[in-house]
Amino acid sequence: MSTSQQIDSHRENAEVYSGDAAVCKQKSKELLEKINMPKGLLPLDDLVEVGHNAETGFVWLKQKKSKTHYFKGIGRSVWYDTEVTAFVSDRRMKRLTGVKSKEILIWVTICDISIKDPESGKITFGTPTGISRSFPASAFEEEEEKK
Repeated sequence: MSTSQQIDSHRENAEVYSGDAAVCKQKSKELLEKINMPKGLLPLDDLVEVGHNAETGFVWLKQKKSKTHYFKGIGRSVWYDTEVTAFVSDRRMKRLTGVKSKEILIWVTICDISIKDPESGKITFGTPTGISRSFPASAFEEEEEKK
């Protein structure tokens, strides 16, 4: 099933915000806050739609064009496709699509993001191959909040 088909299948009964990029960005941050994830985890601009189906836990974010963001705190670039989707729950984003991290010279697909132990202050990123890596969750707080 394509990402667009998946979004369409979860659209019914979902909370959807579209059009205003500022409203969409605000809603994406509120969603991250609701699931206890760092608010800078999805630093997307030019969002055209944000949706959340609370019943199924499915979330989608659509932006005008793909974006690469450099996280200084971990020294890594992360690429976000025009459509990013995931199933969310408390401190977890699973079956994530549209996100890749640059590891040395290759782009690695990220399919799972979780905070298993909030006390540790670590956030873990998993790949489809089962390899995972943890970083300080603080590296994904919003840039403005750090200043």
